[in-house]
Amino acid sequence: MFGLTFEKLLLIGMLAVLILGPDRLPQAATALAQAVRWAKNFADGAKTRVRDEMGPEFDEVDWKKLDPRQYDPRRIIREALVDEPAAKPVRPIVSKPPKNAGGAGGVGQAPAAFDSEAT
Repeated sequence: MFGLTFEKLLLIGMLAVLILGPDRLPQAATALAQAVRWAKNFADGAKTRVRDEMGPEFDEVDWKKLDPRQYDPRRIIREALVDEPAAKPVRPIVSKPPKNAGGAGGVGQAPAAFDSEAT
């Protein structure tokens, strides 16, 4: 749970005793318990509202498939690079100039308006 070990929790408790003091510690513990209870009730209420709005489909959803923690970009890229291509690579289409490209405006020739001898 959030990487909290027993030692870390003990350290947090000792700091709370030192910072708050023995007089305010019970009030702070009560306030923390109320905040946790409020958050739990809020989450339960939201879950109930979603279940009511979605109807029976809510229980059919596979929530583990929607967990964003399962998407590791390194794994996705590795799998994309290792997979064999399904078909031959598509070659780009290169347009070729027409065979009779002679005359004004042809490929490689400037239009008459830009020709230095035309003026």
